[in-house]
Amino acid sequence: MPEVITIPAQRELVAKQDKYHQQRVAAYCRVSTELEEQQNSFQMQVSYYTDYISKNKEWKLAGIYADEGLSGTDVEKRDGFKKMIKDCRNKKIDLILCKSFSRFSRNNLQFIKYVRELKDLGIGIIFEKENINTLTAQSEFMIALYASFAQAESESISQNVSWGIEKGFRDGKPKYNFKYLFGYKRNDEGKPEIVQDEAEVVRKIYRMFLDGYSTRDIANIVSEDEAVRTRLTWKSEYGKWKSGRILSILRNEKYVGDIMCQKTFTKDCISHKQIKNNGERNKYLIKDAHEAIIDRDTFNMVQNELARRAAKRKKSDKCITEQGKYSSKYALTELMICGECGSAYKRCTWNVHGKKSIVWRCISRLDHGSKYCKHSPTMHEDKLHSAIIRAVNEYYESAVDIREILNGAVDEVIAGASHHEIRQIEQRLKEIDKARSKLVELISGGEMTPDSFDAEFAALFDEEQTLNGRLTSLRQTAIQTEQQQIDLAIAKEEISQAPLKLTDFDDILMRKLIECVKVISKHEIIVIFKGGYEMDASVEE
Repeated sequence: MPEVITIPAQRELVAKQDKYHQQRVAAYCRVSTELEEQQNSFQMQVSYYTDYISKNKEWKLAGIYADEGLSGTDVEKRDGFKKMIKDCRNKKIDLILCKSFSRFSRNNLQFIKYVRELKDLGIGIIFEKENINTLTAQSEFMIALYASFAQAESESISQNVSWGIEKGFRDGKPKYNFKYLFGYKRNDEGKPEIVQDEAEVVRKIYRMFLDGYSTRDIANIVSEDEAVRTRLTWKSEYGKWKSGRILSILRNEKYVGDIMCQKTFTKDCISHKQIKNNGERNKYLIKDAHEAIIDRDTFNMVQNELARRAAKRKKSDKCITEQGKYSSKYALTELMICGECGSAYKRCTWNVHGKKSIVWRCISRLDHGSKYCKHSPTMHEDKLHSAIIRAVNEYYESAVDIREILNGAVDEVIAGASHHEIRQIEQRLKEIDKARSKLVELISGGEMTPDSFDAEFAALFDEEQTLNGRLTSLRQTAIQTEQQQIDLAIAKEEISQAPLKLTDFDDILMRKLIECVKVISKHEIIVIFKGGYEMDASVEE
């Protein structure tokens, strides 16, 4: 048998050391908002724990860790909390005091994670409100229970806040974020007020876009203006505008005086992650909520132009090659199509015996040879430009006759509008909403049971769904009709100008005047102007 020697425990020595050892005690304080009442509570917590720890002879103050105006559901944003945990890991703290579980954390998983980690380090947490010390054996169940209550309370508060905000949207009370809203500033009432010099930049951006400039070109031009660049709140490190920001200005409904509420929403109160609202929740469009910088006609034209540039579509059913991305460099890239197959024409550079020549060719012929498009001609740019210039000059010279044609077209478009039916449907939808609210009041008041109103609720719902479908269709038709009126109005305005004798090909003017240039043959093109007026033009040899 091996010999075993027992070494007795030095109980008296350990007891003596514990008797004279001062525990290093820290306190953690937090308030979730920066309101004056909460700030007073915060200062009171700090003062209370400083005094409380200092009065206990067995304790030594290890620090007061605090976070002010921060949510308790996310540890990552609480610098005071993270510093306290770091000091615990570095053995600088023996005990932590905290007012309650909810002050420590409202995230159940994070709460239990840190409590257990500190317990493994031999560091206890005393929660005064719940009267629990995490180092005691019976505390584990109570910790899990109270942590769940704290998280549930946070979720309930979050739901109530979200409901209140959404009700404000329904009542026409929007919330503005002025941080990125170029062209506006917050007035004394908290509403947008136009900043005139910035608003002029916004108008310039819209004009340039309709003139055919790309968002990148616009960004480069605006970036050259030092005064504009220094006012920009979301500039890059080099102080330059980016095409993405130009695009956001062009798409932002706030510049026409409207505001779309709840474009994004918070996924949950734990992650605080903002996600895009793709239909998961209601959106609320508040019309004429503030003073507009851009008129509605211009805004609608820009939205249609954005959609047109973004679309990759075939010019006709026979078109095999799809249209490429929008190019702002040459107007004919967007305007010129093949009369045979419907494909777009592309600008090419020929090099014959060292001599360069600029020509335009059908993309289908370039991609597939004569398989789908057998006869489309190659057009020399200089001769093509000359033919289009002659057509434009003739268009101006025939202004009186063309104006009469366009006036007739405007009357035809207006006659086909369905605005009256739209208004009737909108009125009926309001009546349905009021009727539903009345039924809810009767049920809430105990006058009737929900079962007795099932049929009426179902009937209202079915009618509402039918009317909403019809309304969507009519609004789409109205938008198209409105765009037709805008195109016709632009054409009338252009020809009402004093007739000009155009001598040089101007890409911006061509985009304003021309809807399409159709190549019929090597010697003939058809120029279709905005508003639908067509003019044949011969291409000289």
